[in-house]
Amino acid sequence: MIFPSIYLASNSPRRRELLTQIGVDFSVLSVDVDESRFSNELAVDYVQRVAIAKAQAGWDSSNHSDNKPVLGSDTSVVLDGDVLGKPTDDEHAREMLQRLSGQQHQVMTAVAIVTKEKIWLELNTSTVTFAKLTDDDIDWYLSTKEGIDKAGGYAVQGLAALFIEQIEGSYSGIMGLPLRETGLLLTQIAGLMNE
Repeated sequence: MIFPSIYLASNSPRRRELLTQIGVDFSVLSVDVDESRFSNELAVDYVQRVAIAKAQAGWDSSNHSDNKPVLGSDTSVVLDGDVLGKPTDDEHAREMLQRLSGQQHQVMTAVAIVTKEKIWLELNTSTVTFAKLTDDDIDWYLSTKEGIDKAGGYAVQGLAALFIEQIEGSYSGIMGLPLRETGLLLTQIAGLMNE
Protein backbone atom coordinates (compact mmCIF):
# COMPACT_ATOMS: atom_id res chain seq x y z
CA MET A 1 0.00 0.00 0.00
CA ILE A 2 1.14 3.51 -0.81
CA PHE A 3 0.14 6.24 1.62
CA PRO A 4 0.29 10.01 1.21
CA SER A 5 2.12 12.16 3.73
CA ILE A 6 -0.53 13.53 6.11
CA TYR A 7 -1.23 15.72 9.10
CA LEU A 8 -2.57 14.02 12.23
CA ALA A 9 -5.00 16.24 14.13
CA SER A 10 -4.43 14.50 17.46
CA ASN A 11 -2.03 14.51 20.39
CA SER A 12 -2.73 10.85 21.13
CA PRO A 13 0.46 8.81 21.55
CA ARG A 14 -1.52 5.70 20.57
CA ARG A 15 -2.58 7.16 17.22
CA ARG A 16 1.00 8.26 16.49
CA GLU A 17 2.24 4.77 17.36
CA LEU A 18 -0.38 3.10 15.12
CA LEU A 19 0.34 5.32 12.11
CA THR A 20 4.06 4.66 12.55
CA GLN A 21 3.32 0.92 12.71
CA ILE A 22 1.88 0.94 9.16
CA GLY A 23 4.52 3.27 7.75
CA VAL A 24 2.56 6.50 7.35
CA ASP A 25 4.61 9.71 7.18
CA PHE A 26 2.82 12.32 9.29
CA SER A 27 3.17 15.56 11.19
CA VAL A 28 1.10 16.32 14.29
CA LEU A 29 -1.26 19.27 14.51
CA SER A 30 -2.66 20.30 17.89
CA VAL A 31 -6.36 21.06 17.60
CA ASP A 32 -8.84 22.29 20.17
CA VAL A 33 -12.30 20.86 19.54
CA ASP A 34 -15.34 20.92 21.82
CA GLU A 35 -16.07 17.22 22.40
CA SER A 36 -19.33 17.79 24.28
CA ARG A 37 -22.10 15.46 23.26
CA PHE A 38 -25.39 16.98 22.12
CA SER A 39 -28.44 16.00 24.17
CA ASN A 40 -30.07 12.86 22.72
CA GLU A 41 -27.21 12.48 20.20
CA LEU A 42 -26.66 8.83 19.31
CA ALA A 43 -23.19 7.49 20.10
CA VAL A 44 -22.59 6.62 16.44
CA ASP A 45 -23.43 10.17 15.33
CA TYR A 46 -21.39 11.71 18.14
CA VAL A 47 -18.16 9.83 17.43
CA GLN A 48 -18.35 10.59 13.69
CA ARG A 49 -19.15 14.28 14.25
CA VAL A 50 -16.20 14.75 16.62
CA ALA A 51 -13.78 12.94 14.27
CA ILE A 52 -14.85 15.22 11.41
CA ALA A 53 -14.56 18.30 13.65
CA LYS A 54 -10.99 17.36 14.59
CA ALA A 55 -9.96 16.75 10.98
CA GLN A 56 -11.65 19.96 9.83
CA ALA A 57 -9.99 22.00 12.61
CA GLY A 58 -6.65 20.53 11.53
CA TRP A 59 -7.34 21.37 7.89
CA ASP A 60 -8.32 24.92 8.79
CA SER A 61 -5.04 25.41 10.67
CA SER A 62 -2.76 23.60 8.20
CA ASN A 63 -0.56 24.86 5.40
CA HIS A 64 -2.78 24.38 2.35
CA SER A 65 0.08 24.95 -0.06
CA ASP A 66 1.36 21.43 0.58
CA ASN A 67 -2.16 19.99 0.11
CA LYS A 68 -1.61 17.25 2.73
CA PRO A 69 -4.72 15.39 3.91
CA VAL A 70 -5.61 15.85 7.59
CA LEU A 71 -6.69 12.86 9.66
CA GLY A 72 -8.87 13.20 12.75
CA SER A 73 -10.20 10.35 14.85
CA ASP A 74 -12.43 9.88 17.85
CA THR A 75 -13.12 6.86 20.04
CA SER A 76 -16.11 6.23 22.28
CA VAL A 77 -16.79 3.41 24.71
CA VAL A 78 -20.51 2.67 24.59
CA LEU A 79 -22.40 0.64 27.18
CA ASP A 80 -26.16 0.17 26.74
CA GLY A 81 -26.29 3.28 24.55
CA ASP A 82 -24.40 5.45 27.07
CA VAL A 83 -21.12 7.02 25.98
CA LEU A 84 -18.44 6.56 28.65
CA GLY A 85 -15.96 9.36 28.03
CA LYS A 86 -12.68 10.03 29.78
CA PRO A 87 -13.03 9.89 33.56
CA THR A 88 -12.82 13.19 35.38
CA ASP A 89 -11.28 11.65 38.52
CA ASP A 90 -10.67 8.33 40.30
CA GLU A 91 -14.25 8.00 41.54
CA HIS A 92 -15.59 8.56 38.04
CA ALA A 93 -13.14 5.95 36.72
CA ARG A 94 -14.25 3.53 39.46
CA GLU A 95 -17.88 4.00 38.49
CA MET A 96 -17.05 3.26 34.83
CA LEU A 97 -15.10 0.11 35.65
CA GLN A 98 -17.91 -1.11 37.92
CA ARG A 99 -20.35 -0.63 35.05
CA LEU A 100 -18.08 -2.41 32.55
CA SER A 101 -17.43 -5.32 34.93
CA GLY A 102 -18.86 -8.60 33.59
CA GLN A 103 -20.46 -6.83 30.63
CA GLN A 104 -20.08 -6.52 26.87
CA HIS A 105 -19.64 -3.04 25.50
CA GLN A 106 -18.89 -1.47 22.12
CA VAL A 107 -15.92 0.65 21.18
CA MET A 108 -16.64 2.94 18.24
CA THR A 109 -13.81 4.70 16.47
CA ALA A 110 -14.45 7.07 13.59
CA VAL A 111 -11.70 8.08 11.18
CA ALA A 112 -12.18 11.30 9.21
CA ILE A 113 -9.79 12.60 6.57
CA VAL A 114 -10.21 16.07 5.10
CA THR A 115 -8.72 16.86 1.70
CA LYS A 116 -9.19 19.84 -0.59
CA GLU A 117 -11.91 17.93 -2.45
CA LYS A 118 -13.93 16.19 0.25
CA ILE A 119 -14.32 14.67 3.70
CA TRP A 120 -13.69 10.93 3.93
CA LEU A 121 -15.23 9.01 6.83
CA GLU A 122 -15.10 5.44 8.14
CA LEU A 123 -16.50 3.96 11.34
CA ASN A 124 -15.25 0.86 13.12
CA THR A 125 -17.25 -0.80 15.90
CA SER A 126 -15.79 -3.57 18.05
CA THR A 127 -17.26 -5.49 20.98
CA VAL A 128 -15.28 -6.01 24.18
CA THR A 129 -16.24 -8.43 26.96
CA PHE A 130 -14.95 -7.61 30.43
CA ALA A 131 -14.47 -10.21 33.14
CA LYS A 132 -16.24 -9.70 36.44
CA LEU A 133 -14.00 -7.33 38.40
CA THR A 134 -13.53 -7.40 42.16
CA ASP A 135 -13.13 -4.27 44.25
CA ASP A 136 -9.47 -5.21 44.63
CA ASP A 137 -9.08 -5.41 40.83
CA ILE A 138 -10.53 -1.94 40.46
CA ASP A 139 -8.48 -0.49 43.33
CA TRP A 140 -5.30 -1.90 41.81
CA TYR A 141 -6.09 -0.58 38.34
CA LEU A 142 -6.96 2.88 39.64
CA SER A 143 -3.64 2.96 41.51
CA THR A 144 -1.79 2.56 38.19
CA LYS A 145 -3.39 5.78 36.80
CA GLU A 146 -3.33 4.12 33.37
CA GLY A 147 -6.97 4.76 32.47
CA ILE A 148 -7.32 8.35 33.64
CA ASP A 149 -7.18 9.92 30.14
CA LYS A 150 -8.76 7.01 28.24
CA ALA A 151 -12.31 6.62 26.96
CA GLY A 152 -14.16 4.28 29.29
CA GLY A 153 -11.40 4.59 31.87
CA TYR A 154 -9.19 1.79 30.54
CA ALA A 155 -6.43 1.08 28.01
CA VAL A 156 -6.80 -2.16 26.02
CA GLN A 157 -3.09 -2.11 25.12
CA GLY A 158 -2.01 -1.79 28.74
CA LEU A 159 -2.68 -3.42 32.08
CA ALA A 160 -6.44 -3.51 31.45
CA ALA A 161 -5.78 -6.40 29.06
CA LEU A 162 -5.91 -8.51 32.23
CA PHE A 163 -9.64 -7.74 32.48
CA ILE A 164 -10.64 -8.51 28.89
CA GLU A 165 -12.12 -11.92 28.15
CA GLN A 166 -12.96 -11.40 24.49
CA ILE A 167 -12.64 -8.94 21.64
CA GLU A 168 -14.71 -9.06 18.48
CA GLY A 169 -13.45 -6.59 15.91
CA SER A 170 -10.40 -4.38 15.55
CA TYR A 171 -7.78 -4.28 18.30
CA SER A 172 -6.25 -1.14 16.77
CA GLY A 173 -9.72 0.40 16.55
CA ILE A 174 -10.16 -0.13 20.29
CA MET A 175 -6.75 1.51 20.82
CA GLY A 176 -7.96 4.56 18.91
CA LEU A 177 -7.31 4.11 15.18
CA PRO A 178 -8.63 1.16 13.13
CA LEU A 179 -5.71 0.43 10.82
CA ARG A 180 -7.60 -1.50 8.15
CA GLU A 181 -10.05 1.34 7.53
CA THR A 182 -7.34 3.99 7.85
CA GLY A 183 -5.08 2.18 5.37
CA LEU A 184 -7.88 1.78 2.83
CA LEU A 185 -8.83 5.46 3.04
CA LEU A 186 -5.24 6.63 2.68
CA THR A 187 -4.65 4.30 -0.28
CA GLN A 188 -7.73 5.68 -2.05
CA ILE A 189 -6.62 9.25 -1.39
CA ALA A 190 -3.07 8.50 -2.58
CA GLY A 191 -4.50 7.11 -5.82
CA LEU A 192 -6.51 10.27 -6.46
CA MET A 193 -3.57 12.53 -5.61
CA ASN A 194 -1.38 10.70 -8.12
CA GLU A 195 -3.85 10.88 -11.02
